[in-house]
Amino acid sequence: MILDMSLQLSTEIVGLLFLVAVVAGFIDAIAGGGGLLTIPALLWVGLPPATALATNKLQACGGSFFASFYFIRKGMVDIKKMKFAIACTFVGSALGSIAIQSIDPSILEVILPFLILAIGGYFLLSKQISDEDKHQLLTPTLFAITAAFGIGLYDGFFGPGTGSFFALAFVSLAGFGLAKATAHAKVLNFATNIASLLFFALGGKVLWALGGIMLVGQALGATLGSRLVLSKGVKIIKPLMVTMSIAMSLKLLFA
Repeated sequence: MILDMSLQLSTEIVGLLFLVAVVAGFIDAIAGGGGLLTIPALLWVGLPPATALATNKLQACGGSFFASFYFIRKGMVDIKKMKFAIACTFVGSALGSIAIQSIDPSILEVILPFLILAIGGYFLLSKQISDEDKHQLLTPTLFAITAAFGIGLYDGFFGPGTGSFFALAFVSLAGFGLAKATAHAKVLNFATNIASLLFFALGGKVLWALGGIMLVGQALGATLGSRLVLSKGVKIIKPLMVTMSIAMSLKLLFA
């Protein structure tokens, strides 16, 4: 039996959660939305909602870190040029994590499914989606203080679809090709995950042993998914992005 803060889970259940994390890490590295698998799985084994969200952030850090590391090592992301955007994203996520304590997020629950569905429609119907860079609408500094900060704030406050929002922002505002946008989205998503994890850790909500096991699974899945991003590019990212956008919308609408 695995003992973690009075929660006893069999080895088989922990193994299943590990496999769920592998699949979620694979999906997250390509299109985002892995939380659609991991959060319900953590709730299914009996974790309270706050603990499930906190533990999910820990294991998600594994996937976003290893995906980011892979993209940086392969030269897809110049981390020096991303420092300001990372800082803005981190601050936004921290503020969002604080804000959710005093602000009712119910309005987001109403409009968010349609926003995510719109993202899926954009990636499905836009003829300009490719692996080639386009004209950028915002300078890196302006992108950091608007899109990066804003999406970071959203992730700390609510969260679903953050990877898709980052990818859309990089494609439509920064002019990145889809593979490059996906790579940069994972770096900023790692920053939001770390900020939220620190907030949850201070509240004592994280199950470190269980989350650590799932983190390893996320890392494996993310590494595999990252390799496909570089080798297949838009051919795999676009259909999976559309599929996950629809899945997230339906999950939020009918949850």
